[in-house]
Amino acid sequence: MATILTLIISVLIFGLVVMIHELGHFVCAKKAGIQVNEFSIGMGPALFTTVRGGTRYSVRALPIGGYVSMEGEDEELEEPETGDALKELDPVEEQPKGLPFPQVKVWKRIIVVAAGAVMNLILGFLVLLLMLAFGDPGASKTVGFVEEGSPVQAAGLQVGDEILAVNGHHCFVMNDVLYELQRTPDQSADLTVKRNGGVVQLDNVGFELVENGDSVTMSIGFKVYALEKNVKTVVSQAFNYTLFYARLVFRSLIDLVVGRVSVNELSGPVGIVSAIGQAASMGVTEVLSMLALLTVNLGVFNLLPVPALDGGKLVFLALEGIFRRPVPKKFEILVNAAGMCFLFGLVIFATFNDIVRLF
Repeated sequence: MATILTLIISVLIFGLVVMIHELGHFVCAKKAGIQVNEFSIGMGPALFTTVRGGTRYSVRALPIGGYVSMEGEDEELEEPETGDALKELDPVEEQPKGLPFPQVKVWKRIIVVAAGAVMNLILGFLVLLLMLAFGDPGASKTVGFVEEGSPVQAAGLQVGDEILAVNGHHCFVMNDVLYELQRTPDQSADLTVKRNGGVVQLDNVGFELVENGDSVTMSIGFKVYALEKNVKTVVSQAFNYTLFYARLVFRSLIDLVVGRVSVNELSGPVGIVSAIGQAASMGVTEVLSMLALLTVNLGVFNLLPVPALDGGKLVFLALEGIFRRPVPKKFEILVNAAGMCFLFGLVIFATFNDIVRLF
C-alpha cells in the first residue's frame, strides 16, 4: 500500500512540476502571437484530442508531464501525427491562428522560452508560502542564546547579532547558515553579523565536534530566536527559501565540477521517488517541501546554458539578437542533439547509482 501511495504521489508531483513548466511556455506563446500546434497533458499515445483556436489539446497515456509544440520551433523535429482521432477533427479548426516561432521578435521568443522556468520558481514560492502560512514560519537568523565558554562566545558572537553571511556567502534563511557551517573545513568559519545597526566581521569562529555514539555532530554553540508569524514574515521567508533552494542547485553543480562531491552521489528518478516516499511517510508538510525543492530545482536547472535545455535555447536567441541573424538551424539541431545525448546519459548514470544504493 505504501508503495502504491508513493507512486501516486510521485506521479502527481512530477506531473505538476512539468505541467506548470509547459503552461508557462504555452501562455506566453499565445500572448506573443505564436502558433501553438499542440499543448499536451502527459506523454505517449493520445487518449483524447480536441482542437480549439488552431491548437490541438491532448491528454496522453503517461501522466509524466507534457509538452508544447510551436510552429517552426524546430522544423526537423516536428511531432508526428498521433492517431485516428486527429482525422475526425474539423479541418477548419486546424488552421493556424498565429505566426511561426522564428518570425516573432527575439525578445518575445526569449520571454516564451524563459517562461517555463519562471513558472517553476513561482510554483515553488507559492508552495512555500502555503506551507509557512499554515505552519511554522521557522527560525530567524538573530542569535538568542550563546553557550557559556563556547568557541563562538570566545570569538565575540553576542545575543542580538543577526547572521548575514558565513565565509562570505550571504545567508537567506537559518538553513543557509547551517548549510554553510557544515561545509566549513576545520570547524572554523568567518561570520558577518549585523550588530546595533552596523556590520561586524568575526573571523575564525570555532565550532566543536560532539561524539554521539557512532556519529559525530557539530555543536554550533548558539541558538536563534523563532520568527513571529505575520504576513510580512511569511512572504519574506517564502521568498528567501525560494532563493535558498535555487542557490543549492548552483552550489551542488559547482561541488560536482570541483570534485567536492563525487559523481557517484548523483541521484536520478529512482532516487527522487525514494525521497518522495520518505517524505510521504513523514506527512503533508514534507511532501510539500519536496515539491517546492523539485520545482525550483527544475526551474533553475532549465536555465543553465546547456544545449537541449531552455538555457541553451536562450543562448542561441541572445546570439541572434546580438548578430541580427539566427544561428543556422542545422547547427542548432546538432548541438541540441548532442546536449540531449549528454543529459540522457547523465540520467542513466544517476539511475544506475540509485539502483546500486537500493540494493
